[in-house]
Amino acid sequence: MKTIKNIVYASIILLLTACGKGNGDYDASGVFETTEVIVSAEANGKIMQLNFIEGQQVEQGKPLGYIDTVQLYLKKMQLLTNTSAVKSGRVDVPRQIAAIKQQIATQKNEQKRFENLVKANAANQKQLDDINAQILVLERQLTAQTELLENSNKNISEQSSGLEVQVVQINDQIQKSIISSPINGTILSKYAEQGELATQGRALFKVADIEHMFLRAYITASQLTQVKIGQAVKVYADFGEKEMKEYSGTITWISDKSEFTPKTIQTRDERANLVYAVKVAVKNDGYLKYGMYGELKLN
Repeated sequence: MKTIKNIVYASIILLLTACGKGNGDYDASGVFETTEVIVSAEANGKIMQLNFIEGQQVEQGKPLGYIDTVQLYLKKMQLLTNTSAVKSGRVDVPRQIAAIKQQIATQKNEQKRFENLVKANAANQKQLDDINAQILVLERQLTAQTELLENSNKNISEQSSGLEVQVVQINDQIQKSIISSPINGTILSKYAEQGELATQGRALFKVADIEHMFLRAYITASQLTQVKIGQAVKVYADFGEKEMKEYSGTITWISDKSEFTPKTIQTRDERANLVYAVKVAVKNDGYLKYGMYGELKLN
């Protein structure tokens, strides 16, 4: 009796082990994918430096090389010189109109003095009228001169602002001449070499985030009710020779459109022609590879 129990327990253990390894006990299968980015040149010119090799891990934003920026730098220097020359044409408005203001102040003092003289019959009205006319002329000159100088300064400010915008554009072009990866990842392919000519839009390299993998699996319509975004599932990576390694995964995307079953994918119900794609996020421990087959088990 004890021997029979031992045999039963051993059978159960073997069955659980087989299920744990995903031997046929899965709900969907697919292949592992990753986020890939093809980085292209954003500037034109000779590639002066390209310091990376295929398989190298790179950091987001860290310079990996640069495209020739000599002409951009020279143009920037010219713009900065022109900006300084234009700004030197600005005038100090209060200082320029100080003389006219002084003349107006002097004439107003004379105006008060002659008003008192006229009241005392010590001066005639014509002298006072001449002073009043002179003050009016000076005030009009002051207004015209102030407006002229302010407009001149305004034009200079607009010219210098336009030149400064061009400097900012040049700085942006210089920045875009620096080659870097937009993500943390591994270089998969290198399409250019140092010394070659880069044109805007030319592919330079391909980088992939292999730390965060996705299993793209396909489920049938009857299984749609069993899955939801954010659901925790079991993922089994196929390492060949019936060796399956288990990972924890999370469903991050479910297609809203059905498609015909891909030839390389098996579903639980192989008679089903239409399936729905799902993406399962999996943390890579270094063993998962792009294009590797995997299986999905819904909890």
